[in-house]
Amino acid sequence: MKSGSNLEAVLAAGHFAVTSECGPPRGADVEAVKKKAELLRGHVDACNITDNQTSVVRMSSIAACSIIREMGLDAVMQMVCRDRNRIALQSDILGGYALGIKNVLCLSGDHQTFGDHKQAKNVFDIDSIQLVRMVKRMRDEGKLLGGDDLQGRPRMLVGAAANPFADPFAIRARRLKKKIDAGADFIQTQCIYNIPKFKEWMKQVVDMGLHERTAILAGVTPLKSYKMASYMATSVAGMDIPADVLERMKNVPKDKGAGAAEGIKIAIETIEQLKEIQGVRGVHLMAIEWEKAVKELVKGAGLHPRPMVEAHDVANGEVKDNG
Repeated sequence: MKSGSNLEAVLAAGHFAVTSECGPPRGADVEAVKKKAELLRGHVDACNITDNQTSVVRMSSIAACSIIREMGLDAVMQMVCRDRNRIALQSDILGGYALGIKNVLCLSGDHQTFGDHKQAKNVFDIDSIQLVRMVKRMRDEGKLLGGDDLQGRPRMLVGAAANPFADPFAIRARRLKKKIDAGADFIQTQCIYNIPKFKEWMKQVVDMGLHERTAILAGVTPLKSYKMASYMATSVAGMDIPADVLERMKNVPKDKGAGAAEGIKIAIETIEQLKEIQGVRGVHLMAIEWEKAVKELVKGAGLHPRPMVEAHDVANGEVKDNG
């Protein structure tokens, strides 16, 4: 596709990709963004900036992406359908690309009743699959959704999310196919704790040949404590944390930091297993408000240093790997 993004260059060169994410502040504090980004710089190939995650008002994804780009990170602009109609979505895509953002992750977005403005009106003019298709059309055909020609295409790498564990499980691979058919270049999955079930999903994905049409980045979230693990298992929709993982976190000594250390260990073991699964092209590390853990995860899983791939060579049709 040749977007010129670092993430695309890493994937094109055949490397096992590493992405992460950080949530912008609930305010206009630029230093808060820079502090998180600094913890990730040099350890990931691209960094997602969330878009008012859990329906809580935060600095815009576009603005925060622009800030981390100036620090040398490849930014992935997350974009949800909850807050914008198709006019605003297309406008923000064009604006983000004009600011140098080369990647976008298309999401539906959490319902506003989960957030801090429960009386807000949602939009959901289009859904995440339609958003993927819309961005792809803008990029590949140079046309707006209404049919008019663009004066300059947004040549962005287009991503989407997938939850291998949501019910009903039987349709999860088919739903993934819809996003790939719409034009998703890469997929970032829900965080994975149940490896056997994820392997079952990946087998379906491989049997359908979907792994050859997109880059699947498996989600990993390190656990900080048994309390966190228990909450995620019982209160977060679509989450699958097996009993043995919960028991392992429960039996950690009460020493300060022991739970976090065990959570890091579990996450590294998970990454090692994910690296061996056919069709997995990388990992997406979601260290929720714990960005400093990413360096330890990447190094512990043998994924450091990150490859030095020149993105401009991909844009010119060549891949030059200096790693």
